[in-house]
Amino acid sequence: MIYHIIKSILFKFDPELTQKIVIKQLSIISGTSLQKIFKFKLVSRPVKCMGITFKNSLGLAAGLDKNAECIDLFGAMGFGFIEVGTVTPVAQIGNIQPRLFRLVESEGIINRMGLNNLGVDNLVNNVKKSNFKGIIGINIGKNATTPIEKSKDDYLICMEKVYSYADYIAINISSPNTPFLRMLQYGEALDDLLASIKIKQKELEKFTLKYVPIAIKISPDLSETEIIKIADSLIRYRIDGVIATNTTTTRSLVRRLKHCEEIGGLSGRPLQSISTLVIKSLAKELKGRIPIIGVGGIDSLIAAREKIAIGTSLIQIYSGLIYKGPQLIKDIVNYI
Repeated sequence: MIYHIIKSILFKFDPELTQKIVIKQLSIISGTSLQKIFKFKLVSRPVKCMGITFKNSLGLAAGLDKNAECIDLFGAMGFGFIEVGTVTPVAQIGNIQPRLFRLVESEGIINRMGLNNLGVDNLVNNVKKSNFKGIIGINIGKNATTPIEKSKDDYLICMEKVYSYADYIAINISSPNTPFLRMLQYGEALDDLLASIKIKQKELEKFTLKYVPIAIKISPDLSETEIIKIADSLIRYRIDGVIATNTTTTRSLVRRLKHCEEIGGLSGRPLQSISTLVIKSLAKELKGRIPIIGVGGIDSLIAAREKIAIGTSLIQIYSGLIYKGPQLIKDIVNYI
């Protein structure tokens, strides 16, 4: 009820301005005694995935805490794991504004942020300050100014910088808001990237004496044939996990709604069935050989259970948290 009132006020203002203000305020509270206001009594439901034990199967998806400013506070809310980023080697401002839109009638969000962030060094410093005892995933990407043929260099730079501070690393090759980024999901480009990442992972494991799993985040806008090919590459290169899915460019479920024609990635409830279909196809091909982290349109306990039922080991929320509030975390963790 309280969040419903707060949301009704926040939704009167520009989405990106609102998000900036909220994240700023949460970052001030994060790590202080005030964060206990957000704490729920939750059932312990540990899950093992990618060789890691998560205190529960629900995580915060990348994109909300881009610069790792609020890890402790989100941890206090009850997330079993928190994925920060996407972060790039060098800070970048992203695409021009406006670039974030609410589709209130469908409980969706369209963004074309363009991976705006303060750079990998800033994120690492914030992660080092965190007292969160759960699992931290760090989502990495390429700078918009880096030519696509040199993009793997950006991933390797970020990997080297975050490796010692991440429990797992997510490779974002599926954002629709960085030009040509999704090309890395296909054929030789994907194989070259995966091979380079695994070589770097092995080097860093030897240097740090720590094995950090790698998960690849894929698009929901893939054909059946493309999913089969990606699954084959993930298996061949022994990737540790796959995150399905990122946002969609499809607008079939939001036609005629305000902002539906805006360019960018659509998330929230309209993504729910689209991501579910991709996960089903992916699970069919992977046959349990690589764990799936399910994300996309999870806005209720039932939506969360559906993702688990079709083959995901872990799940993540973002837009659902915006529309439903922290109570959604309690409902999912306690009853999934």
